[in-house]
Amino acid sequence: MRDLNSVLEQRKAAALYRQPKVVSGVQQPEMVVNGKPLLNFCSNDYLGLASNDQVRKAFKLGIDRYGAGSGAAHLVTGHSAAHQALEEELAAFTGRESALLFSSGYQANLGIITTLVGRGDTVLEDRLNHASLIDGGLLSGARFVRYPHGDVKAAGIKLEQAKGEKLLVTDGVFSMDGDQADLPLLAASCKENDAWLMVDDAHGMGVLGEAGAGSIAHFGLGQDDVPVLMGTLGKAFGTAGAFVAGSKALIETLIQQARSYIYTTALPAAVAEATRQSLQLVKQDEWRRQRLRDLVRNFRREASALGFQLSDSTTPIQPLIAGSSERALAWSVVLQRQGVLVAPIRPPTVPEGTARLRVTFSAIHTDEQLARLLEALEIIKKEEAGAA
Repeated sequence: MRDLNSVLEQRKAAALYRQPKVVSGVQQPEMVVNGKPLLNFCSNDYLGLASNDQVRKAFKLGIDRYGAGSGAAHLVTGHSAAHQALEEELAAFTGRESALLFSSGYQANLGIITTLVGRGDTVLEDRLNHASLIDGGLLSGARFVRYPHGDVKAAGIKLEQAKGEKLLVTDGVFSMDGDQADLPLLAASCKENDAWLMVDDAHGMGVLGEAGAGSIAHFGLGQDDVPVLMGTLGKAFGTAGAFVAGSKALIETLIQQARSYIYTTALPAAVAEATRQSLQLVKQDEWRRQRLRDLVRNFRREASALGFQLSDSTTPIQPLIAGSSERALAWSVVLQRQGVLVAPIRPPTVPEGTARLRVTFSAIHTDEQLARLLEALEIIKKEEAGAA
């Protein structure tokens, strides 16, 4: 039997050990983490809706009406009027025929991929796709093929060589780099090769496109171009869960066959009610997306001037590439000493040699808070220069 303590010690020695942080209070820029007040720059609450008063009020009203839990899976007694209304509103928001709620983005991706392809088929994925997409491809039993990150030409060649039913899967916005997939070219390649195109838009939904409708809207594409759209609700929407949107036939097929939908307790109806309110704010509050654009532009200018290596990202995800896990961890420690929380991202989440600080912005970050982050980053550079 493997000595687990020895394995854990090896992870610590390699600067790869992870520990959960205990947060007190609501998600917002100023938080108490492990008992210490910190300025938070690593949340995915891009629009600042997790602490929004209107969303919280809708959640409380949902509890009063439906109780704390859904009690069962959607296909038993867990599917409430709130769930149904939210699915219809998400379908309309994304310009699609139908939508289906899942309890998490991970479950949605596993359910979609394992339903659409199996043995004798082929699933193709960008090398930097989210872990849930990779796991869905591996669990499907289909031939699993990965193409170099963002290499549309390589993806097209592999599509031509693929056998059986073909499914190409990509993130819309890549979670660790913040860059965007070239969806127009991928969509054209999939059409040429009679393949499904599935986009996980967890980090684009609410942030990009007209009214925050996401990466697909950003590129002016529709359901015919991208037949399968997955979005999460725990990021820009500020609540929890996920959904898939597409044709009526796609959604009905998932209801019949997606095991991670059929055999999972539904989200509490109160979460659905809160999300219905946040969806309205996503659509109407354009100032939130403009605020993000302003924060990102100012941060990139100042961080670059300090000498940090930035990725090619214009989204709220702004990685600072450190290289080694040890350096990324050291940077994070320096920031925490200054009262700033930015999580170090290390392998296997990112490729070897690309460990980083993943800075993320919220529309409710202030200019003063951005200045505090930049001052803390300047201290990192000064300390490194002094140790050289």
